[in-house]
Amino acid sequence: LQQLENTRAEGYEKALVVMATGLGKTFLAAMFAKGYRRVLFIAHREEILFQAKRAFTAVLPERSSGVYYGQVKEGQADAVFASIFTLGMLHHRSRFSPRDFDLVIIDEFHHAAAKSYQDVIAYFQPNFLLGITATPDRADGRDVYAICDGNVAYKVDFLEAISRGWLAPFRYIGIYDETDYSHIRWLGSRYDEKELLAAQLKESLAARIYDAWVTHRQTRTLAFCSSIAQANFLFEYFRTHGVRAVSLHSQAVGTSRGDAILQLSTGELEVIFTVDLFNEGVDIPAVDTLLFVRPTESLTIFTQQMGRGLRLHEGKTACTIIDLIGNYRNADTKLRLFDVAQMGGAGAVAGGQFGTSNVIPVVPETCSIHLDTRVIDLLEELRKKRQPRKEALRASYFEVKQDLGRRPTYEELHLYGTADSRGYKQEFASWPGFLAWAGELDPEESARLERYAPWFRELEATLMSKAYKMVLLLAMLERGSTAWHTAITPLQAAPFFHAYYVAKKFRMDTDWNDKETKPLHTYDETKVARLIARMPMTMWGGSSKGLVSFDGTAFATRLEVHSEDEAWLYEYTRQICLYRLHVYFERKGKQPGERDTRARGDKAGKVDFAPFRVQ
Repeated sequence: LQQLENTRAEGYEKALVVMATGLGKTFLAAMFAKGYRRVLFIAHREEILFQAKRAFTAVLPERSSGVYYGQVKEGQADAVFASIFTLGMLHHRSRFSPRDFDLVIIDEFHHAAAKSYQDVIAYFQPNFLLGITATPDRADGRDVYAICDGNVAYKVDFLEAISRGWLAPFRYIGIYDETDYSHIRWLGSRYDEKELLAAQLKESLAARIYDAWVTHRQTRTLAFCSSIAQANFLFEYFRTHGVRAVSLHSQAVGTSRGDAILQLSTGELEVIFTVDLFNEGVDIPAVDTLLFVRPTESLTIFTQQMGRGLRLHEGKTACTIIDLIGNYRNADTKLRLFDVAQMGGAGAVAGGQFGTSNVIPVVPETCSIHLDTRVIDLLEELRKKRQPRKEALRASYFEVKQDLGRRPTYEELHLYGTADSRGYKQEFASWPGFLAWAGELDPEESARLERYAPWFRELEATLMSKAYKMVLLLAMLERGSTAWHTAITPLQAAPFFHAYYVAKKFRMDTDWNDKETKPLHTYDETKVARLIARMPMTMWGGSSKGLVSFDGTAFATRLEVHSEDEAWLYEYTRQICLYRLHVYFERKGKQPGERDTRARGDKAGKVDFAPFRVQ
């Protein structure tokens, strides 16, 4: 909530909050809404609308609230909870004035790239737009971050939440699936349903699923199936073995979703077999077992479904996740979702930090992973076969290296490489992490990387709603390789900080464009120092995992730098800093919705980066 208030105080009119399922995104939105007169809350499921209405009523009991969907049109309330399918129709949203709402909140914001959402976002003109989601990344690659001007006010993934005790730990069990998915036709985003069913609807497979469930289950199970036919087939098999189960899907009759949830919660049911009904917006905290009997086609949906079992509940010490793993697409990559090393969270250890894609991930201390030996062999085989993105990143690097006749800097690789430079952080956690994987670091450098890997991950991952953090770091780096990491006061940083912005009008227009910062175009040491203290120093000190600190007087890293490492650490810190500044201003320089058009050497038209390039 404080981060949201800060981003509003900075003059932002849009923000995205990314929080794992079960952490209270709706209550956060309700608390934030206290500062606004009228609120519009938009969601795509009826259940979400009513859950949100209950949350807002609990937080803001003095406000009137109403739903706007189907046959119910309570549009005069202080807080209106509307279906996107209703507001997506022009004649419905035109009943409201574009300025009717001071705050618009969009739940499950990863859907906001769809045309229906875009039409609604374009129509309303609130004082603030807030997007909330647990899974911001889309399988189709469309950028939802841009809809909020890239301003991520707060982010915490489910692994970090587990480490903090906010979600239940998990016990992941990978069961070998003998189905040969390589013989099933892939249709671009999913497997051919008929061919998949022919492989799935076998009693031998049902028996293996049942045995795994009996061996590892707890008390209340949600089983995710790939089709209604599979859900019904497994339901019948389990029922003949005396299991109290139900098959729940869009064509189910006899048991409503609400009744099934209640019966599972009270223990009347042991298993609900379902097809995509519990991906979003449904809370069943009592669920302590998840059974995945479908190939993972979408990592986003897999993450959402996992969230159904991770909520805290009295008597639940952990969630058991039973997952059939075969040679289907994403079988090896989905385990990275559990890896604190890949996610850059606390507890990462050497081995995962260099992006080596270990078969068995590094999980939070309270969690565990158990894989069949055949699963381990399968994942190792898949890992060796499919690293197309990593190989593309490697090929791009060596091509640029050959052109330059030396090792390129991070920024040069971004400018002249053929691969998307974001992949180096996403695949290897950091730029030096990639260099280690590519065999570009000698043993001494690799040892240094192991010592300072958390620092590099911090530099690559820290959020930048403005460029302030990296400009502060650049001011520190100006002091040289031996002193850059020592304490610096806001007054000491102020001259460089100000000079950096006034050197390029584009930088001022990007970051110094509100009532507070426009006066800083004329140098005022005290005001610039005050901005530095309040923004990059306080924000970075508060969000860092103990690697930087600000005590109200001075800002410093908490690095223990060996004298023999100083020059090396300085060089790669500077490279990451300059790269992030370049990418930040490059992104800000594009028009809304414009796709990335970085320079590609002779392979594409030259792009003039003079307005953006960091000197």
